[in-house]
Amino acid sequence: MELGFLGLGQMGSAIAERLQQAGAVLHVYDPNQTAMAPFVANGAQPHESPTGVSDAAAIVFACLPNGAVSESVAKDVARGRTVRTYVEMSTIGSSALERVRDSVEAAGITLVDCPISGGPKGARAGTLTVITAGPPDARATIRPWLERIGKNVFEVGDKPGQAQLMKLVNNLVNAANMATAFEALVLGAKGGLDPEQMVNVLNVSTGRNSATQDKIPKAVLTGSFDYGANLTTMVKDVVLGLKEAEALGVPMWVHETVGQLWRFGEQQGLGRDDFTSLIKVLEGWTGVAVRSRGVNT
Repeated sequence: MELGFLGLGQMGSAIAERLQQAGAVLHVYDPNQTAMAPFVANGAQPHESPTGVSDAAAIVFACLPNGAVSESVAKDVARGRTVRTYVEMSTIGSSALERVRDSVEAAGITLVDCPISGGPKGARAGTLTVITAGPPDARATIRPWLERIGKNVFEVGDKPGQAQLMKLVNNLVNAANMATAFEALVLGAKGGLDPEQMVNVLNVSTGRNSATQDKIPKAVLTGSFDYGANLTTMVKDVVLGLKEAEALGVPMWVHETVGQLWRFGEQQGLGRDDFTSLIKVLEGWTGVAVRSRGVNT
């Protein structure tokens, strides 16, 4: 099976690896030639533009950094002669997705809204959560490939945009979990509690969440700050989620405050750093570090 893949950044390259390992012959494009090299070495066909990919493959996946890029790429894809199904895996919000849909559907191409959750490590392990929305026939066509990259594949509706909303609901909760866990752990550390023991207590108590169970033990207590997603990406997703809420007339008092903290972290120069680095802002205010004993700060 020949598949197209656009965007070989951290997430895109990890997903494309899984597809290639599953036996797909890939047609790839990324403006960074170096990103394409390992795929070409393993038999992928490089192209000079998104249109080149959509000329070669009937199913094209895209994993791109933001809505503006997605909209621009969709216009190029729409010029392709072979593509019939376009799978938008980027998290861009429903408004940008509508413009992507307008571009490709005008050319007779079916759009599947398909954001993913789980990070590059999850993509390489095949354990992503995949959320899809789009026409049933198109979802059925791509599902075997989605099951190669995801442990859980959810079909949330027939209308593209519904999967975007579900992904943003998840990321708003994720952002809030991280922000509140960081803040509370800094409080405990300032009062003399052992950071690792605090996390152990939380994880067998009612305060446990994905931040305490996964992100903090792996990337904060160790001091590695290498969970796999940058802080600016989280800011993007929180902002998109708040825009969805505004459009639907839903008040978001808690998440507005959470968003302020994430934006402040970006303003402090942490945008390109791992998103677990947000805790450094809180640590800096209080003069404590949430690390396991023996870890240098």
